[in-house]
Amino acid sequence: MISRVWHGWTKPEHAAAYEAMLRSEILPGIHRVPGFRGATLLRRRDGAEEEFVTITRFDDLAAVRAFAGEDYTRAVIAPDAEPLLTRYDERSVHYETAFSVD
Repeated sequence: MISRVWHGWTKPEHAAAYEAMLRSEILPGIHRVPGFRGATLLRRRDGAEEEFVTITRFDDLAAVRAFAGEDYTRAVIAPDAEPLLTRYDERSVHYETAFSVD
C-alpha cells in the first residue's frame, strides 16, 4: 500500500471552510478512484496559519496515477480549494506503508 502525504496552510478564518470542503467534496470524490483505500486529515494551528496534512492511501502507484495523473507527485488542488490556501506543497511525498493499525 502507498501513503501519499501532502501539506497545505490556510488563514484561521478560512480553516473551517477548507475542512468542510475536504470532508464533503474533495475526499469523498477520491473514493471513486480504483485502488483508493482511505484518507486521514490532520489539522493544527501553526503560528498565524492552520496547517492541514492529508494522508491518502492507495493500493499501489498505478492507483496513485489514476488519481493524480502521470506526474503523480504533483499536488492535486481542487479549483474551489485553492483560494482558501495561503500556501501548499507543490509535490506530494509517497511512502510504502509498512503497517497500519485501525
